[in-house]
Amino acid sequence: MPSAPPRRPGRRLAPAAVALAFWVTMAGTTVPTPLYPLYQQAFGFSTFTVTVVFAVYALGVVAGLLALGRLSDQIGRRPVLLTALLLAASAAGLFEAADSLPWLLAARVLSGFGAALATGAATAALLDLAPPERRLRAQTLALAANMGGLAGGTLLAGVLAEWAGSPLRLPWTVTLVLTGAALLGLLAVPETVPAELRAASRFRLRLQPLRVPPAIRTQFLRAALAGGAGFAVTGVLTAVSGLFLATVLHLHHHALTGLVVALAFLSTAVGQLLVRVLPPARALPLACAGLVLAAGLVAGALLGGTLTPLLLGACVNGLATGTAIGTGLGTINGGVAPQQRGETVSAFFAVLFTMLSLPVIGVGVLVRVTDLRTGGVAFSTVVALLALAIAAGLVRRPRGARQAPTTRPERA
Repeated sequence: MPSAPPRRPGRRLAPAAVALAFWVTMAGTTVPTPLYPLYQQAFGFSTFTVTVVFAVYALGVVAGLLALGRLSDQIGRRPVLLTALLLAASAAGLFEAADSLPWLLAARVLSGFGAALATGAATAALLDLAPPERRLRAQTLALAANMGGLAGGTLLAGVLAEWAGSPLRLPWTVTLVLTGAALLGLLAVPETVPAELRAASRFRLRLQPLRVPPAIRTQFLRAALAGGAGFAVTGVLTAVSGLFLATVLHLHHHALTGLVVALAFLSTAVGQLLVRVLPPARALPLACAGLVLAAGLVAGALLGGTLTPLLLGACVNGLATGTAIGTGLGTINGGVAPQQRGETVSAFFAVLFTMLSLPVIGVGVLVRVTDLRTGGVAFSTVVALLALAIAAGLVRRPRGARQAPTTRPERA
């Protein structure tokens, strides 16, 4: 029998230290959000290039999930979290020193790898550290660190860029300081993967197969497409909301850009929590309805040139996205054998992050050949149609073809 993780004096602080490392890594991925218009002005690239800079991050996450998704099971949680923080620090250093587009692209790829490593290792570490009766609390803490980091990074950068000096340097200096604090915090974290298991595992760098058990394939696909559609909207908001505020609303306010994106991520966290109280059969239809409403609000903001529908659209889209993601994770946890859950969860997030990146580039192409308003409205229409198609498939589902058993997701 593998021995239990050793007790350490700082073990009671370990969950907070892991959560901080998770928060800092994810925050670093959204710090550039309110800064994109400044980078565009400083380096002279187009709106299309902004969408490419954003998209390479998501592609980095997908590559990290496929190649390194099981790394913390093989070598331990602490070294993987340490690597994630070092990647986050390297990305921040590249951003701070950036003087051309290739620096930004390299920094975004490193951010993507760091996020992929931290998501799996931190969530698993928090669950390992929690006694059985507190696993739900550990899941909630992981969700708060993940989405709270995504929201906190863009808010922090927006506030610093708006009211402090050196907007393209200071946010990264603060990020590096926070990363250093998180690295020190890892000293309080014991390794939770028993030494016997680590010794028995052989590390091999290879792509993880994307396998989904046939029993849940239909439910998996619907939830992944719905969550991916919401992720796509969030990605577009992250990439071009600053440009929309500046060029359409004539609001050159970096903190406001950070607020728009932060609302989307915070609402996504709330949506995942809602799944715990919603009847399983209603969660995904409500998510689809929310996606349609959010697409209409975003299109209305673009056509009307008003801020309020954009803020409401960000919130509604986040709620719908979180509900779809929570439904998908619940389906996986309730319908997949434990030894297959890791690869199925990785497949789920690979779909989500692919849909986060590719549509953003598509919007960039549309904006390049038309304008921001036309491209955004066309994209919102496609999202609404996809959500309606998913909802129609749910309505036409045979009475006997019920959703796979759903439990609370163990990996947020």
